Amino acid sequence: MPSLIRVEPVGPVWALSTCLSENPVYFSTGARAEVAARRLAERLADAGEPVVLEIRLRDGQRAGRFLFPPRFQAEGLEASSAA
Repeated sequence: MPSLIRVEPVGPVWALSTCLSENPVYFSTGARAEVAARRLAERLADAGEPVVLEIRLRDGQRAGRFLFPPRFQAEGLEASSAA
């Protein structure tokens, strides 16, 4: 089952919450919360964990839902290496 990361408004701030932690992280803007959520999702995907990122608007509607499939890289090889 994929890990769920959510970004949603909480009063005047925005919360980034995940099923991996009981404590949300708060941001002053939705954009900052979304950037942090995407970075976290990418790091988890790089570690082999499937992730679903859900972004909510101030009115509660879903703005977007994104899947980050697990990515595995061979040890010692860089993804950007090209000959």
